Amino acid sequence: MSEWLFVPAAYLIGSISSAILICRLMGLPDPRDQGSGNPGATNVMRIGGKKAAAITLLGDLLKGLLPVYIAKILGVPVDILVATGLAAFIGHLYPIFFGFKGGKGVATSLGVLLGLSWWLGAAVIITWLAVYKLGKISSLAALCASALSPVYAWFIVGDVRVVEVAIVMTVLLLWRHKSNIQRLLAGVEGKSTAR
Repeated sequence: MSEWLFVPAAYLIGSISSAILICRLMGLPDPRDQGSGNPGATNVMRIGGKKAAAITLLGDLLKGLLPVYIAKILGVPVDILVATGLAAFIGHLYPIFFGFKGGKGVATSLGVLLGLSWWLGAAVIITWLAVYKLGKISSLAALCASALSPVYAWFIVGDVRVVEVAIVMTVLLLWRHKSNIQRLLAGVEGKSTAR
C-alpha cells in the first residue's frame, strides 16, 4: 500500500512550476502575465532568453523523469509506475500550487517516457528533432512526437499499461495544444512556438 504514495508525491512534484520559479529567481516577469501567458519554456525564452528557457525546460523534464525513475529503481509494480508518471504529468498541467493552471506538458511527458524506457524517450526525441528540422515549427514537432509515442511504446516496451499512459498523455497534450493545432490548420502557426 505504501508504494501508492509515489502517485500523490509525483503529482506534487509535477505541480512545482519550473517556469514561475525560474522567473522569480532570475528577477523576470511572471510568465503567466507576459507573452502567451503560458508557464512554459518557450514563453520564458520570450521574456528571459535562452538560459532561463533551458533551465525551465530541464526542470520540467526532471519533474516527469525523477519520480518515475526513482519508483522504477525501487522496484514498484508497473501499475504504480505508470500511475506515478501520469500523476507527475497531470501535476504539471494542473498544479495545485498555482491555481491548477499549468503548462502544456511537452517536456514533462518526455521525462515520464524517459523514466519508463530510455529507448522510448529517445525515439520521441529523434522524432521531435526530425520533424523540427523539416518544418522549424516546434509545436508541430511536439505534436507529431507525442502522437507517435503510443506506437513506439507498443513496439519498444510492449506493455499495454505503458501504451495506455502514453495515449492518455498524448490526448491531454493535444487538448492543451488546441490553439496551436488551430493555427497549424490555418497555416498561421509561427515557427519555434512550442511551449
